Amino acid sequence: MLSIALFQPDIPQNVGAMIRLCACMGTGLDIIEPASFPWDERKIKQSAMDYLSKINYTRHSSWQVFQDAKKERRVVLMSTKASQPYIDFAFRGDDILLAGSESSGVPENIHEAVDERIFIPMQAEIRSMNIVNATSMILGEALRQTMGNIK
Repeated sequence: MLSIALFQPDIPQNVGAMIRLCACMGTGLDIIEPASFPWDERKIKQSAMDYLSKINYTRHSSWQVFQDAKKERRVVLMSTKASQPYIDFAFRGDDILLAGSESSGVPENIHEAVDERIFIPMQAEIRSMNIVNATSMILGEALRQTMGNIK
């Protein structure tokens, strides 16, 4: 199954919105810590509503722990620094879509460690999209390619 991974998230409300996205689309969620905020399940639930109990999620204490857990699955980094447009990319049904932290993305060693890197073509003068909006677009295309018609 496709899943989403968040690398050291900065904004708890985005984590909550990502939980809702994962619940709605039937994907898993990996959270690679440390987060830039204290993990407070009550606050996460405020933005995730009652969706947290409806997803399979795992909190990983580090990038290395995540790497050890992912097994043979392909990690696809969503990054403004990538050169492959997501619309020209061939997704697999077990890909992990990795989103960097909202403030700084991922460090260079993570760029080098992932299997693939993709980006969303945007207007040249615009820096980036909200992480949940961008992930929604890319996840939608990945699901379209791997599942056919979503019902």
